[in-house]
Amino acid sequence: MFTSVILAAGMGTRMKSRMPKVIHRVCGKELVRWVIDCSKAAGADRVAAVIGHKADTVRPIIEDSCEIAIQKEQKGTGHAVMQAMEYIKAAKDCVVVLNGDTPLLKSETISAAVEYHKKNENAVTVITAVLDDASGYGRIVRGSDTNVVKIVEQKDASEEEKKIREVNSGMYVFDAKSLEYALGKIEPNNAQGEYYLTDTVEILLAAGKKAGAYAICDSDEIRGINDRVQLAEAEAIMRRRINEKHMRNGVTIHIPESVYIEDGVEIGADTEICPNVTLKAGTKIGEQCVIGTGSVLDRAIIHDRVDILSSVILSSQVKSDTTVGPFAYIRPNCNVGSDVKVGDFVELKNSNIGDGTKISHLTYVGDTDCGKNVNFGCGTVTVNYDGKKKYRSEIGDNSFIGCNTNLVSPVKVGEGAYIAAGSTITEEIPKDNLAIARARQVNKQVSDEWLAKRRKK
Repeated sequence: MFTSVILAAGMGTRMKSRMPKVIHRVCGKELVRWVIDCSKAAGADRVAAVIGHKADTVRPIIEDSCEIAIQKEQKGTGHAVMQAMEYIKAAKDCVVVLNGDTPLLKSETISAAVEYHKKNENAVTVITAVLDDASGYGRIVRGSDTNVVKIVEQKDASEEEKKIREVNSGMYVFDAKSLEYALGKIEPNNAQGEYYLTDTVEILLAAGKKAGAYAICDSDEIRGINDRVQLAEAEAIMRRRINEKHMRNGVTIHIPESVYIEDGVEIGADTEICPNVTLKAGTKIGEQCVIGTGSVLDRAIIHDRVDILSSVILSSQVKSDTTVGPFAYIRPNCNVGSDVKVGDFVELKNSNIGDGTKISHLTYVGDTDCGKNVNFGCGTVTVNYDGKKKYRSEIGDNSFIGCNTNLVSPVKVGEGAYIAAGSTITEEIPKDNLAIARARQVNKQVSDEWLAKRRKK
């Protein structure tokens, strides 16, 4: 167990955004939330985020997932960690200091670094990576015993030190008491007047304490996000990770680089995801489904053996053995039963559709409770809005609705009722009745003069 302190107070000016950097998203989740969740998955018993720039914007996004410390003035990384002193003093064992803009960090890395830190009885362990091009990073200088001798910034490095490829990630594991001691000794001895967290390593070494370095294998994990280009690069890596996880769990993804799946989506085995599909957070898909090209699912619950083709489903549930699409639009608060057909250019909204019902094409069903085995003819509309209020319709089991029917809500269609094509229904239809609500056809013989006039127009 350990305490995690996440630094998330910076402005992120290179993002050129009105939003604080740490709440920009990768695969549907804020940068800082990735780090918070990573800490918890690694075993943190307490997580505190240090926020500052536009704290009132950041706070609502993370306050349900961690504790919060405020850095009112941005005076460097050491100063930021000082703002979390109450959590550091209360830490039972060690403190892990992380950056709020590193969404690619893995929980396994934190766990391994903590284990390494404890095993070697270090006062501080620097999390490092080996880069092909280390330009711009602080270099890790190790002694003959492989422990850290110092961290040297590039501007201060000798020619020999610049050849070192192991770099400081800016993330650390500290013994809690050692961190408290070192923070009390930091001085802002620099042109910016800032307190640098890297100085704690030098302070602990001067006190005769031991500093180690844990080098991670995947250098992508230390990627900080400073601009929109790096944000896109990180998202590409995270998308690949997410897609690979699903494929290893038995999901077929056709052209994975075209498929966008957010964090937290659940997909059952033997489901196929076709190209250009978007699956947003909160979506759960059962087994043996086909999610067809161009579909978008957002907080959708899809049961087993459902086929969806080029359709949009938002905050709704679709039960087993149902087909949706192409070009269907299922809006929030719909519950679609089993063995249902929701066909092309059908829109559903805030409705319950019973098992076995067929809504084949060009139909709008809104604010409706529809029974089982109902047949909707082409062009049916539930007229649920009078300009001020919306009303519900009720359609009984086994009823048949002819083409181009208008159901003017609130209205009830009884079980087994039939509605003639072209009807506008405004009154209740009793069980097993036939409703015809249309004007009688009248054919008139017209004059040649009338025909000529119309044809000229």
